[in-house]
Amino acid sequence: MAFLSSILGKNLDSGIAPTLSWYTGSHLTSHKSKTQTHLPLYITPPTPPSPSPLCSATTPLYSSSIYSEPAAMAANRSAILLAAVLVALLPAALCQKAAPAPEAATPAAPNVTAVLEKGGQYTKFMRLMKSTQQDTQLNAQANGSDTGFTVFAPTDNAFDSLKAGTLNSLTQQEQVSLVQAHILPTFYSMESFETASNPVRTQASGADGPYTVNVTATSNSNVNVSTGLVSTLVGTALRATKPLAVYSIDKVLLPYDLFGPKPPASSPPAPGKKPASATKGGVAAPAGSEEEEAPPAGAAAAVGAGWSLAAVVAAACLL
Repeated sequence: MAFLSSILGKNLDSGIAPTLSWYTGSHLTSHKSKTQTHLPLYITPPTPPSPSPLCSATTPLYSSSIYSEPAAMAANRSAILLAAVLVALLPAALCQKAAPAPEAATPAAPNVTAVLEKGGQYTKFMRLMKSTQQDTQLNAQANGSDTGFTVFAPTDNAFDSLKAGTLNSLTQQEQVSLVQAHILPTFYSMESFETASNPVRTQASGADGPYTVNVTATSNSNVNVSTGLVSTLVGTALRATKPLAVYSIDKVLLPYDLFGPKPPASSPPAPGKKPASATKGGVAAPAGSEEEEAPPAGAAAAVGAGWSLAAVVAAACLL
């Protein structure tokens, strides 16, 4: 009875009335040495209400036998508290600005000296560029160029293979031209060399116009560069990012204008003969003809005086 009272009291306090069911039958118990017949009392738990939509569908809130109100209320309070927290945080999450995307890293400014230093075997070409100030000039031009530049960098072994005194025989301006003959005023990748239109202009120029090179693709996917005097394969790309491409070569590109054969000098005219271009009165004299020499002015005066004296003598004889 105490157990029944505790259950009834608990449910009555919560406002939920349990349903009592009676079953017929004999149930004999011994109480104070008397046999009594009792009808057992069974309590049918009330039908629990529909679960709140805020609760999880998979979390049981009620016992399958006796209804447990404190557990259900605790679960409901937890669900309500969680919903309140989510509702409070939702406006902040919606109003929060998206983090800005990280900016793309700006590529480093092209520096031909840094590229050659990293290569490790272009000391002499770097020294020649520095003495002619072509390194700083190229860096300045490449930084603001849309078309870009391409540099053929001879190795130290390429300079060692030159004849002794080759560089020392050049003037300062000719050394500038030698360096510029290794620079193309256009960015070329290895693939774009195959479609280059020959002859390709370089940065160098002379009295007859710009120095040029011929760039051709070989059958085995290599690229050859030639000045007319020197021909070599284009080697490793030390840098191939626009606006500056730097390629290693095994020979110094000697420009034909500086190192090509010079035309023979014209021979001087033979002594005692006038040049064929001599003129008389603005008209060229015929080739092979010799002009008659005019008599000196004193001789002409003497002849005139003699004729005058003869005329005077003849007049005296007639008298």
